[in-house]
Amino acid sequence: MPFPYPVTPPPAAGSVDTVLFDYGMVLSGPPDPTAWAAIRSITGLDQEPLHSAYWALRHDYDRGTLTGVAYWQGVAGLTGVKLNDDQITKLFAADVDMWTTPNQPMIDWAARLQRTEVRTGILSNIGDAIAEGIVAKLPWLSGFTHCTWSHALFLAKPEPEIYIKTAQALNAEPANILFIDDRIENIQAGTALGMQTFHYLGHSAFEEEMRNRGFSFLLDARAVSHAPASAK
Repeated sequence: MPFPYPVTPPPAAGSVDTVLFDYGMVLSGPPDPTAWAAIRSITGLDQEPLHSAYWALRHDYDRGTLTGVAYWQGVAGLTGVKLNDDQITKLFAADVDMWTTPNQPMIDWAARLQRTEVRTGILSNIGDAIAEGIVAKLPWLSGFTHCTWSHALFLAKPEPEIYIKTAQALNAEPANILFIDDRIENIQAGTALGMQTFHYLGHSAFEEEMRNRGFSFLLDARAVSHAPASAK
């Protein structure tokens, strides 16, 4: 099936002045198995029914159609268990733990960019409770120029409008944005809107391909000096 949006040819690499990161599996690492085990313990569910229910309602949670409480009540309804308020609070914490394993090379690179004149942003599909939890847990998130958490806009990738709103919040033209995501459908949507895009599947391959595509100036970015000019 062809992609449903007209694709705009990507701009030259050198025009990029803004780097837009996905959060999960780009700035964070794979889900923490210890946290997943905690979720299984709290719910009392076996692997397969929990996994199925967890993902069945996740897009609605990310899009703000469901709050965190409604999401976990929905998971309970799909699996035939009952969850009390204390269990749901514990599930919020475990879910945050599951998605906060750092992908340190990308976090470090984002921090280097933030010491330059390159804008940095995050565009993440994420529900309200987990967004609140990661912001409270990860102080380095405050270094980004702007973070778009999908639930707050009642939108989610790959809907074009969430990309447009994020570009506006960053005060950046889509043509000047490099967008990095681990899901191909999200990459396709960014490409269709004229962004430079990168499908992130691992850091070594990422750095190699970035250099091949002419983005070494971003990978090697260093802090800009703003020392005053000498008096004449």
